[in-house]
Amino acid sequence: MARTRQYKKIEKNAAFSITRFFTRCFKFIGHFFSSVFKVFDRKLTIMVVPHSQSKPLTFQTNIFALIFGVILIVGVASTFFYFNKQAIGTSSEIARLQNENRKTLASLDELREQNANLLQTAKRFKDTLSQSLSLLGINQPTAISKASIQSSDLSSLFSTNDLASGSTQEISSIQQLTALLEGSIQPIEQIGKMLESQGTLFSDIPNIWPIRNGIGHVSMKFGQNEHPITGQWYIHKGLDFSTWRKGDPIVATANGQVVTAAFDSGFGNYIIIKHKHGIYTRYAHLNSFRVKKGQFVEQGDIIGTIGNTGITTGPHLHYEVHIGSEVVDPANYINIKLK
Repeated sequence: MARTRQYKKIEKNAAFSITRFFTRCFKFIGHFFSSVFKVFDRKLTIMVVPHSQSKPLTFQTNIFALIFGVILIVGVASTFFYFNKQAIGTSSEIARLQNENRKTLASLDELREQNANLLQTAKRFKDTLSQSLSLLGINQPTAISKASIQSSDLSSLFSTNDLASGSTQEISSIQQLTALLEGSIQPIEQIGKMLESQGTLFSDIPNIWPIRNGIGHVSMKFGQNEHPITGQWYIHKGLDFSTWRKGDPIVATANGQVVTAAFDSGFGNYIIIKHKHGIYTRYAHLNSFRVKKGQFVEQGDIIGTIGNTGITTGPHLHYEVHIGSEVVDPANYINIKLK
């Protein structure tokens, strides 16, 4: 029992100590706020004395009101400067956006002009293609269907209402261009197929320049000419090509088979190639051979080099084209004009 009483006594003492501690704390806090209130509640008199003989102005206030007023003025001033700075930044951003907008409008005008030029070029291309197809006898569509325009990738991005309102005139032009190009695909494919089927025919006919890379010039044309050695008039049965030097490569002007690779006192070293359709070509005054009799060659293959063997006044190539027993002007087959 004595121990229990002792515990109760200790509990009462602890509770009393805690209560006294909190009481003192609350008193201290109350005293502190009371002191602060007294300080801030002190009366102040502000007197404004003018330089003239007017009556002075007197204002009465306390410290709390004065501090609150100062804080309020500082806050208002800070807010004013902050929003003024924001307004200046906003004005700069608006000016920058306006400048970019002007540049964008200028680019848009240029784009519209280029778009119009492109559309005109496409129309001229289609007209030229139509004329070429007519000459080749290839059937072509008479008009571009509306479905072709509507099925294009660009048309799916814009509604018909936009086109009707005129707000997308450039898009309409692009759709027209797309339709023109789509309408040109099939005829061009037909031309490609025709050229592919006729490619062998073109390579079987001697129709290229007989010197590699198209160098040199025609030094004597086909027909009546004055002989450079005898000075007499005679019929020149080919074309003379000159590069003013020996050793430049000579190429076969069509697919064929070498039937002659020999020397002649007049032609010097010469080659004759047999082609299809009864066509023969002769290459004379060669410096060297690169093929032999019986060899098959393709158009563009090197068969020899320019020389001055035989009766010549300098290095050159004498080139002839024979159809059957007739000698023809080679210029008609290599698409050149002689003055």
